[in-house]
Amino acid sequence: MAFAYVAAILCAVCYGLASVLQSIGARRVEASESIDARSLAKIATQLPYLVGLGLDGTAWLLSLAALARLPLFVVQAMVAGAIGFTVLFAALFQHLRPTGRQVAFIVVLGAGLLGLALSGAPEEARATPPAYSWGMWAGVIAIAIVGAVAAKKMRGDNAAAALGCMAGLAFGGTALCARALVANVSISDLRDPLLWGMLAYGALGLIFFASALQRGSVTVATAWLFTAETVVPSIIGLTILGDSARPGYAAIAAVSFVVTIVAAVGLTLVSPPME
Repeated sequence: MAFAYVAAILCAVCYGLASVLQSIGARRVEASESIDARSLAKIATQLPYLVGLGLDGTAWLLSLAALARLPLFVVQAMVAGAIGFTVLFAALFQHLRPTGRQVAFIVVLGAGLLGLALSGAPEEARATPPAYSWGMWAGVIAIAIVGAVAAKKMRGDNAAAALGCMAGLAFGGTALCARALVANVSISDLRDPLLWGMLAYGALGLIFFASALQRGSVTVATAWLFTAETVVPSIIGLTILGDSARPGYAAIAAVSFVVTIVAAVGLTLVSPPME
């Protein structure tokens, strides 16, 4: 179980640094008016973006290790803690010292994560019914449509927020698919629709997050990404997948979860956009 917690924390560190590097790469390419394949291809050739993408892959593998032994709400909330590392790494790249308010929010974020670590009950992932796969694919279609419309109709930080949210829902979908695949012992079965759903969610997440970083602040895009990526899968984990807190720790888990999300979003409100 200790390894699962370490994996979740390292996952957050990797995601935080990856967000900053991907932002640097994405901002080297002029944003298009909609999701454009040529623009995305140019972003994919930028070295910082590629390094960030490699860190994303490492973080995803670490999240799989954590999801095999911890409830979704614990893992996803720890992933949301990546916004703290995003702010710290962004300040480092801009040669800025974190402000007092940023430090305060990071401390609160750490307290929330500590509460989650104490309240999460170690458990094995539970098998899911066939209808779960169809629900996951319905989510792929809905996110693809909403994200495409947001990219075409919105601008600036509003676009970054909307696209970051869609990217977060997509990456949350990969966690939901992975959790079920681990439970069904079919993560390497090419016939399982959840495996292809996981890949589809991952592709949508990468596309929409790159588009969000082109259009607005990395902190705005990242905050919405990690909030959506945390809240929705956590609710599904608690209501459908059988996740739970330790006996007697439900209140601590609930408060810690809310504190973590509020602190993550609060960090974006007191952090300047990355140049």
